Amino acid sequence: MILVLSKGIAPHDREMIHIYLQDRGFTIREQQLGNEAIIGAIGKGVVDLRELGLLPGVERVAATSKPYELVSRETHTEDTIVTVGPVKIGGSRISVIAGPCAVESKAQIMETAARVRESGAVMLRGGAYKPRTSPYAFQGLGMKGLEYMKAAGEAYGMPIVTEVVSPELAVQMKDLTDMFQIGARNMQNFELLKRVGSIGKPVLLKRGPSATIEEWLLSAEYLLASGTQDVVLCERGIRTFETYTRNTLDISAIPVVKSLSHLPVIVDPSHAVGIRAKVSPVALAAIAAGADGLTVEVHPHPDEALSDGPQSLYPEQFERLLRDIEALAPVVGKELLRTPRPGSSYAAPGKPAAPSQPLAGVFQVAFSGESGAYAEQALIRAFGEECPRVSVSSFRAVFDAVLDGSAGAGVVPVENSLTGSIHENYDLFLRYPDIGIVGELKLRIVHCLIAEEGTTLESIRIIRSHPQGFAQCRDFLNHYPQWQFETYTNTASAVASIVREKAVPGALARVAAIAGEAAAKEFGLKVLKSGIETNPLNYTRFVIISRSIGDMVPVPSSLGSDKPNKASLVFSVPDKPGSLFACLHILSEKGINLSKLESRPIQGQPWRYLFYVDVSIPDTEGGFEAAIAALKTKTEDFRFLGSYRASL
Repeated sequence: MILVLSKGIAPHDREMIHIYLQDRGFTIREQQLGNEAIIGAIGKGVVDLRELGLLPGVERVAATSKPYELVSRETHTEDTIVTVGPVKIGGSRISVIAGPCAVESKAQIMETAARVRESGAVMLRGGAYKPRTSPYAFQGLGMKGLEYMKAAGEAYGMPIVTEVVSPELAVQMKDLTDMFQIGARNMQNFELLKRVGSIGKPVLLKRGPSATIEEWLLSAEYLLASGTQDVVLCERGIRTFETYTRNTLDISAIPVVKSLSHLPVIVDPSHAVGIRAKVSPVALAAIAAGADGLTVEVHPHPDEALSDGPQSLYPEQFERLLRDIEALAPVVGKELLRTPRPGSSYAAPGKPAAPSQPLAGVFQVAFSGESGAYAEQALIRAFGEECPRVSVSSFRAVFDAVLDGSAGAGVVPVENSLTGSIHENYDLFLRYPDIGIVGELKLRIVHCLIAEEGTTLESIRIIRSHPQGFAQCRDFLNHYPQWQFETYTNTASAVASIVREKAVPGALARVAAIAGEAAAKEFGLKVLKSGIETNPLNYTRFVIISRSIGDMVPVPSSLGSDKPNKASLVFSVPDKPGSLFACLHILSEKGINLSKLESRPIQGQPWRYLFYVDVSIPDTEGGFEAAIAALKTKTEDFRFLGSYRASL
């Protein structure tokens, strides 16, 4: 049983709650869970829940049907996001942890850290103490190995996670590691769980090779009950009769555990299969099943590894896996997490980097529309759930907020995979020359039919949405010719309108809206039907905008700082034969791939056009800068809109 305490509870009331529960046979454990102070009442005591809920200082009482109360989603309905330094595990991000099975030398861990960081890993793994089946196998370098690993993590801006094998070592290791790992063999080492939990650091808890899901969650309960607030569950395969792989990945455990518990779930595909060639397919399957991240074994020279070489990926294989995950992430409604590297900041070619602070106030991000809008979902993918954000009335208002400094960045859509470019926002870049692009991401658009509880398809007479929502759901809407359309500036506003008109009882049983599931959740309405878009390959490309200084665009640190591989330009050309061809020839000659070319009329100059261009930035030094310099000599009104990391 869980008691959630009122904010600002008086010490006397807190003491009386303790006495009340202890007198009735309960053992008391009090701790902070997210933003809530809670008391866990454990034992076989008997109490009247209604009477308990009336005690001063008790906000609510949650009696669970599960033996794991702190872990259960019944007592904490929102997903927990575990923070480890700059890394957030859970929510809308996919976090990837990588490194060798064991730290073998300072050179080895430094090389591995550099390679996995370059590919996109955000945390470094590695064993300093290795519990091995054979007493003659390599047992790790101990504290010296942990010191090497800590140095590598600091050098490349990655928190580290390492296995702890005894309560005594937990105390010695606590200042050198950012996250403890409880290995599969120690999942039910209850004294270790209690000691590690009491230290309060984040913990990665692996499932035992023969453990049931309930036993796994009860082990997590030990950690939370002992004091830590941050536990990540790791599925790493269980022992079955199969012999072709090292273990059998219980992929069904991912959705099952996420329905039972609020804790994030990641997967260790390396131990799940034990065969290098099978790691990547299993890793992608885990992401498709809803995993919040992966922990992957990577070694610069797996054939020479002292531990688990056959299941360790080569750095090149890991890089391909990360690219595949980046492509898969939008399909499952997530984004691959990127974090800043120490001392890294990127700008337009030839320009110095500058701090990326908003001009005034606390850093917040602007988007157009109501809460629950697709733009807000894109914002959350880019900056995280906790990012302060402000909703404004229009795309232009987003640009205004970024320009005047009331927002440090903004999120605007520029292109849809089915209906093409959003020309209004391309035109706004010309009106706001101090605004540039610093990032992009692609969001899968899943439209839902949303209405009040009790509304049926037969009772609906009016449908509200943005015109794009109607266009993208045409086949579904054709089945209901009696419905009338009412257009709104964005889909979330259409949903909000239903709530705001509830003053007339029963009147809105005739009204529904087309929007995303997030909007239905935000306004407390029901999804009558999901996935009503005509084409499921429906993606919108959003760009992150920020203030620029000349050609230079500062990169908000929350977007990460991977080296840009894409740039956006806009220019006009002289009115003479071959002008556009000359520009395209420059790009071809320098080996620069052109991914988008679109013309827009120049206002006030009939039959004159601006060309919007997206190009790749090659890895070769100097080629891109030379191409930009050459383009400026062949064009008019040239503007560099920004360089950023492409979203696959």
